[in-house]
Amino acid sequence: MKRRKRMVAGGLCLSFLLGSLLNMQTGPTGPGSDHRDSPLRLYRGDSELRVGETPGTDPVSDPLPDSLQALDKQIRERYYEVLRYRGVGGPGRTDPVRPLERRRLMDLDLEPGGPSWDTRHSRYRNPPVPNLQQPGSPGRAATGAPWLGCISVLNLTELRYLGSGYTKAVYRADLNQSFSVALKSVDFRGHDMESCVRRFGSVPDCYRLASFKLLKEMNLMDRLRHRNVLRLYGYCYQATGGIQALTAITELGNPLEMIQLLQTAWEERFRVCLSLVRLIYFLAHSPLGSVSLLDFRPRQFVLVGGELKVSDLDDATVDEPSCPPAPPHGCNINFPARNFSLPCSRGRCIGINEKRNLYNAYRFFFTYLLPHSAPSTLRPLLDRIVNATGELQWSVDETLVHMEEVLHLYKTGLYLHNNTHTHTADYKEVLDSSIPGENYHCWPSYQHDVCLLSVFSLQEAVRVCESHAHCRAFILTNQTTWTGHQLVWFKSGSTGLSQARGQATYIRMSS
Repeated sequence: MKRRKRMVAGGLCLSFLLGSLLNMQTGPTGPGSDHRDSPLRLYRGDSELRVGETPGTDPVSDPLPDSLQALDKQIRERYYEVLRYRGVGGPGRTDPVRPLERRRLMDLDLEPGGPSWDTRHSRYRNPPVPNLQQPGSPGRAATGAPWLGCISVLNLTELRYLGSGYTKAVYRADLNQSFSVALKSVDFRGHDMESCVRRFGSVPDCYRLASFKLLKEMNLMDRLRHRNVLRLYGYCYQATGGIQALTAITELGNPLEMIQLLQTAWEERFRVCLSLVRLIYFLAHSPLGSVSLLDFRPRQFVLVGGELKVSDLDDATVDEPSCPPAPPHGCNINFPARNFSLPCSRGRCIGINEKRNLYNAYRFFFTYLLPHSAPSTLRPLLDRIVNATGELQWSVDETLVHMEEVLHLYKTGLYLHNNTHTHTADYKEVLDSSIPGENYHCWPSYQHDVCLLSVFSLQEAVRVCESHAHCRAFILTNQTTWTGHQLVWFKSGSTGLSQARGQATYIRMSS
């Protein structure tokens, strides 16, 4: 009975996954997208099935053996990369030449007797996909997080397409109408799949190649557990009769929109930069060694509760290159606008991953987010941070020390001690009150078309009001930010005063 229930649950899970793949084909229906007219592709052995077809239809034509051999080499290399990030080892420590269908991809046995890729290409057998339940693999979620699998997928609702990159498509789904997750699967219309199929002509094996990239990311999410790395909640793999589907279930974040971020309050922009430095520090001292994010564009990050997290790790690497054999044996880092040379140590370019991450943080984030509209007394220190990272003068350890110093000065209000502002007006305090209207716009505000800022104290709120030409009143709310600063509404008048428990209105009486 238990076996039958498991088979039924597995079939339902597979149906959901195949439905997800169908949505993946029809998801982005905007201009220039051909997903809408693309049939769902299922894989049985080395045959390609389309929706509405049945097993036994003519398979795709055989690729050339030389071409298949090149593809097989890529699959093996990516497979060994997955093993390396799990701490299992490489070619010298495992036997890669076993039929894929005789091994376990995740936690489920493949059905015996199904058609095998090796049936028609026995000379070019692919390596087995590692079992993630082995030590050092994502066999559980981070502490405090749920662990989700195929059974959990059955309860997912409100599936929505979020976007796609070179390899993966990402969806949002709700679990039990109270918990949202992100689903990552191989994008059949992504750059990696389409270019692979054009070159090698084998859809199943191109999918296997792409799925190893997703598997690598899942392992890295598990090994690199940190507050600024997206959590892996689980995965679902189904292989029924040769049909394969792999989906990673992760924490859901909001895409990082730089234009929107530039318009938000400085405190939130500083939080993003601080999160980034903490992440780079962790990557420089990670359990795997120094990790470099080769793709550092803002689209590789998300915001979760205001905290920056890296969400795309399939292009991360721990490899630090060997020093050039010819003198002067320096290690060069090349960027579009700058080039740097690092010393060689013990035959390797030690520290190059850390420096690459740090400079990318400078050119993509710090120059735009750190100094602008910061408190005036903090700007000299922030300028030093920006200049030092732009010249790679500091290590990430030094950079983090200075960023934490800025945070300490801001959270404790010490940044206000050198302020010599004297009040020019008297204010009338009205407790448990607010002013619904009388808004004016200021920048940067927590909300558009109004003036909502954070302050450390009542004295700072007065100083801000007197620096705004339109300010005639302000309201101290009972809400605080992540640093403990209080949110304050600044108003252009005081008409329509209404009751608001826990808030206090200060009306400017004279000037």
